Amino acid sequence: MQAERRYRRCMAQSILIFDFGTNEEAAQQARHKVEGWQQGFRLGKKILLKFDREEPAEAGAGRKDEQDQAAEGKEPGEKKSAAVAEKNAGERIRLLIRLDFSGHEKLSQQQWLNRIPSEEPFKSAKGETIHHNDAAFVKAAERFDSLD
Repeated sequence: MQAERRYRRCMAQSILIFDFGTNEEAAQQARHKVEGWQQGFRLGKKILLKFDREEPAEAGAGRKDEQDQAAEGKEPGEKKSAAVAEKNAGERIRLLIRLDFSGHEKLSQQQWLNRIPSEEPFKSAKGETIHHNDAAFVKAAERFDSLD
């Protein structure tokens, strides 16, 4: 209830969720693009992004043993990079972007809501926009806040 009140006060927030599947490269390109916008347009905390990584259920505990066995025949430096690449290969990657503009910046927020999904790395991902007055907003905002 308290979280619901907190998010209702911020009337101009919106959350965009992009599902990149297992495409780590596209997700990193999207992150780079958003960070460029933050710096270039001096947006600061008005556009924040977080990754939501979900490991597939069948990958479980046996996956670490497979990584160790696959990396045994390689050089020490290669072992780490191969293990990291294999670890990220099966993860489902979602990018959550929170737009937090003040009430008098409604036009700017709408321009970003239109621009972000139309840019290249985001076009290839399945996108969803949740506005502050949608029923799912509180749940999405809590999920965004819980991510590191």
